[in-house]
Amino acid sequence: MSTLPTPLVSTDWLAEHLDDADLRLLDATIFLAPPAGPGADWTQERGDAAHAQEHIPGSRYADLVSELSADDGWFTRPEADAFKAAVERLGVGDDAKVVVYDRAASMWAARVWWLLRSYGFDAVAVLDGGFARWKAEGRPTTAEPTPEAPAASFTPRDRPELVADRDQVLAAVNDGGACLINSLTAEDFTATSTDRYARPGRIPGSLNVPVFDLLAEDGTFRSPEQLRPLFADVLARDERKITYCGGGIAATGDALALYLLGETDVAVYDGSLREWAGDEALPLEVG
Repeated sequence: MSTLPTPLVSTDWLAEHLDDADLRLLDATIFLAPPAGPGADWTQERGDAAHAQEHIPGSRYADLVSELSADDGWFTRPEADAFKAAVERLGVGDDAKVVVYDRAASMWAARVWWLLRSYGFDAVAVLDGGFARWKAEGRPTTAEPTPEAPAASFTPRDRPELVADRDQVLAAVNDGGACLINSLTAEDFTATSTDRYARPGRIPGSLNVPVFDLLAEDGTFRSPEQLRPLFADVLARDERKITYCGGGIAATGDALALYLLGETDVAVYDGSLREWAGDEALPLEVG
């Protein structure tokens, strides 16, 4: 059994190990469309149709909308039993190694990476550069359906330290003890108005490291040497790191980058601004 580099694998590594019997390759693509007008929200579309048309050979579609999220209309982390059933359907058992990719900026792949780790599974990595890099390099794709996944047994082991809730974030705002990192754009971070959330603003005391700044022009993650200056203020804080965004997706990209930089005490605030901004009792900074 080969060793899986984490949290990223290169296209070269995947090409070399594509036929490994214990590899489970997952396509986590979701397409997002911006709000159609004032007051409207972003809309999401599963990537299963795109996957059926073309995918990396051997990959299966990991459905973050219907299977790998709670049934609440958001992308909330599912309960352990539901997550266990979903990943077992994908052939992911305790003895597997998992590589995840998507067709966007690796945020969706990072979300699956974080979900698996949050349930105690470490043999998971994101394909650096995703499907776009794989295709740009002329590597094989197919429309052939991947055979049904083999039977698998996954043992969820909850890691609550990787998941932050509203009370923990509020405690950090009021009493310190954690560094809060906003993964949205600088425009969203400093917003004084919004048509995306219940209220504009950021959680007080947050630092801003936009997730799209983490990627090079070819869609791969920047090297640790290039990432370190982006996180300079964050890394100067010797305490737990909590990342958040709008709905808990982009935040996992920042969490992955911090993991690349050797930070291990990193949690994702799964509720993020959709929960925080929706509660009038919780403070927000604007401007």
